[in-house]
Amino acid sequence: MSATPMKATGNLNLGAVPAPPTRSAADRLYDLLVWGGIILLLVISFGPAEISKVTLLFTNSENMQTFTTRLINPDFSEWRVYAREMWLTVQVAIWGTCLAVVMAIPFGFMCASNVAPSWLVWPMRRLMDFLRSVNELVLGLIFIVAVGLGPLAGVLAIALHTAGVLAKLFSEAVESIDSRPVEGVRATGATKLHEIMWGVLPQVAPLWTSYALYRFESNSRSATVLGLIGAGGIGMKLMESMNSFQYEKTAAIGIIIVIAVTLIDMLSQAMRSRLL
Repeated sequence: MSATPMKATGNLNLGAVPAPPTRSAADRLYDLLVWGGIILLLVISFGPAEISKVTLLFTNSENMQTFTTRLINPDFSEWRVYAREMWLTVQVAIWGTCLAVVMAIPFGFMCASNVAPSWLVWPMRRLMDFLRSVNELVLGLIFIVAVGLGPLAGVLAIALHTAGVLAKLFSEAVESIDSRPVEGVRATGATKLHEIMWGVLPQVAPLWTSYALYRFESNSRSATVLGLIGAGGIGMKLMESMNSFQYEKTAAIGIIIVIAVTLIDMLSQAMRSRLL
């Protein structure tokens, strides 16, 4: 008795590529409006932003040639002074970041909806929004009026702004934790503080440290800019050299800043890669 082959009942077509999902007319219209709005804003702001004057970079060749010639001949005769001021700038960033972390830890918990009560979360989030929205330069000018010229104004400006940034990042990390360790600690009859210490902190500590190191990278650059308005450090020397048209010294200071910031970025990246 011979077996008869079974007939295929359907075409499986296993190698077929599924068709891309079709988008609705409303979605396409929304995309069109968004891109149209972006293009319209660019057209409207072309004049006020003076984009047409970008050709001056090439037509004003005599001034650019003089500036470039002096800039490519850096004067390192006062390199010890520049190195000392650069180190002061780094110290401003260190202190500003450390103070920000101290403030951001409690603020971060107060902004986390799974830890803090709802009546506290909303006002704390708005306070952190305010701190983030005020630029370090504006805060620096305010603190220069309060405490005078010098590094302290830069430290305080960096600390407040960075506290707002880190508090948001810290709270988001807390809200995304695994709740099971917290429930396990709670099952032992532990207090709320113990739940945070043993159930929350071990989960978020590596990410928090990574965020803090990343902000230190950014703050080392911000501290340089704050020096331009009198908040101490290498930025003040940079402004002095530019105001006196000593572009050779400006170039030397710029090179030192680039080297220092690059080393800080490399060190921070290496430390963050070991944490995550």
